[in-house]
Amino acid sequence: MKKLILILITALGIATGAQAAGGGVVWDKAPNMTNDLPALQNGAKLFVNYCLNCHSAAFMRYNRLKDIGLSEKQIKDNLLFGEAKVGDTMKAAIDPKQAKDWFGANPPDLTLVARSRSGHGGTGADYLYTYLRTYYRDPTKATGWNNLAFPNVAMPHALWELQGERQPLFETEKVHGHDTQVFKGWKQVSPGTMTPLQYDQAVGDLVGYLQWMAEPAQNSRVRIGVWVLLFLGLFTVIAWRLNAAFWKDIH
Repeated sequence: MKKLILILITALGIATGAQAAGGGVVWDKAPNMTNDLPALQNGAKLFVNYCLNCHSAAFMRYNRLKDIGLSEKQIKDNLLFGEAKVGDTMKAAIDPKQAKDWFGANPPDLTLVARSRSGHGGTGADYLYTYLRTYYRDPTKATGWNNLAFPNVAMPHALWELQGERQPLFETEKVHGHDTQVFKGWKQVSPGTMTPLQYDQAVGDLVGYLQWMAEPAQNSRVRIGVWVLLFLGLFTVIAWRLNAAFWKDIH
């Protein structure tokens, strides 16, 4: 039995090493931007311009963007395209059948993606923040792109003009007695319209917006929850003192 357990542990270690060799990376911690209105507004702009072409957010209405400080006029002038109205849900214009032909599947709805993508590596926001920053050119793929956080991804790099082109750097290391390609960093092949720092900040804004969109009432819920806990704490003290006063003359 002990030998079997040892074999299973060794196999798990080899599998983990193989995942690293296949391009898996540790998820980076995403900045928390859900209370930063300018960042959320920039994230909404990036989402509409770069994500909404293919991905819908069918459970979010444009007019809900008023909650992050945008006026109805700003929404109409900057974030609505075609015949969309401010009360409509955020649906992609792409034809689902064409999308399936191009990418192999219809691009998923992103309304709840920041909540659904959490895992052992971190939160859904951590995954998205890492995913959008680990694309690289791969001529063996149909789209010409691959991703370290999601190997063999079908989605091309929608933000490549902002980030430019990069290549991952690997070094061979011994892992559990096996040679394994371990990710060590990036080589910038061609620059984008943003510097690496600006791009990381833009991705942080976009991920912050995706976090907010997944639960727009979250910040209000947290604030109300704090006040409720304070009230319950104060009421507990009052009830305790009233109880002591009631029983003090009873023996």
